[in-house]
Amino acid sequence: MKFKSLILAAAAFGASVVAPIALTAPAQADGGVFVGVEGGAIALSGYDTVSYFQGSGTPIRGSAQFKVMHDGAAFHFSSQANADLFEENPDQYAPQYGGHCAWAMSRGSLAPGDPALYRIHGGKLYLNFNRDVQSTWLGDIDGFISKSDPAWSQIPDGKRFGD
Repeated sequence: MKFKSLILAAAAFGASVVAPIALTAPAQADGGVFVGVEGGAIALSGYDTVSYFQGSGTPIRGSAQFKVMHDGAAFHFSSQANADLFEENPDQYAPQYGGHCAWAMSRGSLAPGDPALYRIHGGKLYLNFNRDVQSTWLGDIDGFISKSDPAWSQIPDGKRFGD
């Protein structure tokens, strides 16, 4: 599984055009949310998505005790209050592009997003595959978003979330 993730991410990193839909990443839940490299149907590898937007902005691990199902994946939260905030407005807190790497999406590809490599931009949560990719992403966030948004809308549901 890890080897396959690396192959898929390398292919996504090497993609040079936006038009083709390159690959889907493993360990995805049906319905729209990439569930992270740990597998199962746990979004953001179990990190509390609301915690990215609070206090220091440092994400913290959630607990299955405070779980909310959304788009076929279980989001874990560090408190009932955070779970309630998410449930009231999941679009405000859910990661963009289903939690896939935002830079890869600008290339028309799906690659895993690392929950520790993120940026809040325009009130939205974006994840990146690795530090090198994140460095590139940070160089032109708005430009990459302008490519990622239409690319994401062109990927059929079956290609976004299935192996």
